[in-house]
Amino acid sequence: MCELLGMSANVPTDICFSFTGLMHRDGRTGPHRDGWGITFYEDRGFRTFKDPMPCHQSPIARLVQDVPIKSRAVIGHIRQANRGHVALENTHPFTREQWGSFWTFAHNGQLSGYEERLMPGKHRPVGDTDSEAAFCWLLNELDQKYPRKPANMKAMFQYAGELCSRLNDFGICNMLLSDGRYLLAYCSTSLHWITRRAPFGKARLIDEDIVIDFHQETTPHDIVTVITTLPLTRDEQWRAISPRHYRLFHYGECIAEQDI
Repeated sequence: MCELLGMSANVPTDICFSFTGLMHRDGRTGPHRDGWGITFYEDRGFRTFKDPMPCHQSPIARLVQDVPIKSRAVIGHIRQANRGHVALENTHPFTREQWGSFWTFAHNGQLSGYEERLMPGKHRPVGDTDSEAAFCWLLNELDQKYPRKPANMKAMFQYAGELCSRLNDFGICNMLLSDGRYLLAYCSTSLHWITRRAPFGKARLIDEDIVIDFHQETTPHDIVTVITTLPLTRDEQWRAISPRHYRLFHYGECIAEQDI
């Protein structure tokens, strides 16, 4: 299946180190040869880079790896296709406008039997993946419950976590969802996270012999959380999210969690 990468931080932070670890799983140390993508939020805007080529062969991926784009919310994905052919329109992450903000979604897993049970709405898929269909359904369900932007965004994301549990009934639904301020991580089978804060130390990638000293790259006030399908470093304490469990992050801090 695919692999996910997310970041939530209290200050604009680059994700070059983690992205380097992820990209080597795209056809080198892993089977994810069917495209990759990553979205960086910058204030109310976003930058998305996608390529249906394997990440380790993509000049665009090398650009993302080498250029320190700073963001407080990031969602990345490397794909092993199971639903939908290999094409740019089927490459994660997917982005839609909702309540005047850009929302981004990436999914790891496979859903079946959902076609007639997920009611359509204003959001419609462009490609032919189960992932994009699930994203559109999730936003349409939020539209039904919240005709206007909710005042309590934390409660709204908790409801989104319940919707993810309904999607999980159709198969495997590990996913990341963000509006640029909040980042929701829902685990069906495998998601891990780590929050880095002072005192910062060193870390070594599992898939590449690269070491970084975060103390040299941060300030004492930085808080950075990284979420991945599987841990990226070998000498840090990653935490697993339990199946059918979500965590909600806001600028690096976990502000809600729940078993569903």
